[in-house]
Amino acid sequence: MVKTKIAVLVSGGGTNLQALREGVLTDGEIVLVISSNDSAYALTRAAQAGVPAVVCSRKALGSQAAFEAAISQALSDHGVELLVLAGFMSILS
Repeated sequence: MVKTKIAVLVSGGGTNLQALREGVLTDGEIVLVISSNDSAYALTRAAQAGVPAVVCSRKALGSQAAFEAAISQALSDHGVELLVLAGFMSILS
């Protein structure tokens, strides 16, 4: 069975990410974690699970457009088919 490629967007500790990884998903696979916060513990959780993770910070990128473009590029690069916002504390247009 081909599993749906999922990205999880996070900003904090990653407890929702952990819950998803612990068996809630049956037809999907988390292939990417994106954080808006470079110190989010969710990044550690992703690394421990061997899931690629990237940080896309609006502040660091300088504008909402650049922030959203970076997220879009990361999603595209990993072939993501489904996006889950799990405690993601940034606004998307």
